[in-house]
Amino acid sequence: MINIRKLLLPLGGPLVALLLVLLVWDLSVRFYHIPAYVLPSPQMTWQHTLSDWAVLWTGFQITFTTFLLGFVLGAGAGFVFAVVMDSATWARSILYPILIASQAVPVIAISAALTIWLGFGLAPKLVIVALVVFFPVVVNVLDGLHSVDPDMLSLARSMGGSRIKIFRHVKLPATYTPLFSALKLSATFSVTGAVIGEWTASTSGGLGAYLLQANSRLNTAGTFSAIGFLALLGIISFLLVIMLEYLVTPWRTSSKARPWSRHYWRRSA
Repeated sequence: MINIRKLLLPLGGPLVALLLVLLVWDLSVRFYHIPAYVLPSPQMTWQHTLSDWAVLWTGFQITFTTFLLGFVLGAGAGFVFAVVMDSATWARSILYPILIASQAVPVIAISAALTIWLGFGLAPKLVIVALVVFFPVVVNVLDGLHSVDPDMLSLARSMGGSRIKIFRHVKLPATYTPLFSALKLSATFSVTGAVIGEWTASTSGGLGAYLLQANSRLNTAGTFSAIGFLALLGIISFLLVIMLEYLVTPWRTSSKARPWSRHYWRRSA
């Protein structure tokens, strides 16, 4: 039987924090008599959100699609690069300095160049989001691969383990913790990347384009409505990573493997 209290208990803290932020926000507007064009009240922001819900929801879907595709692309490419750099020393000596140097260039600085090279549309936005995810995944997965105990690798080889099996059963599990740490950090940063991409290369709207239009019209309530949707997108992306971590690493939350994971490991062994 599902324990409703146990499921709702973790939501208590975030809900209290949200209510506290809204209360301070509302009291600040009332006490200091802040004009609506400087800082709208929570009520005014909520009313604008309801009145422009269709446009905001459509923009949310567009931005979420851009974020999700770019996030998967960047995470996948980063993981592959880390595996290649771990398996070939020469590849690491060549690629690692290039990756470090690339991080010195802000993403927003190359967004215009990406638009020139890839044109307006989805492609440059995906690249921008992928670049935000790529470097943290490469560094963390590479650290995880290098953290494997050499004695464990020697034992696996002495027992006749092939290179693929050693990677699957020894090296790959060592990357899970650092990988998901990188994905959690990148989940929120990638939302910023999606907005930057929409500022420079959007032809289909999105929350980034909505923000530009609201700012140009001095529509502060619309700006805060878009910010609220972006915050929601960041929270959803973070929770999706946590859910994936829960499914992939069952041993972190329970000493007993879940039925689906036991079946998977028996099949892949």
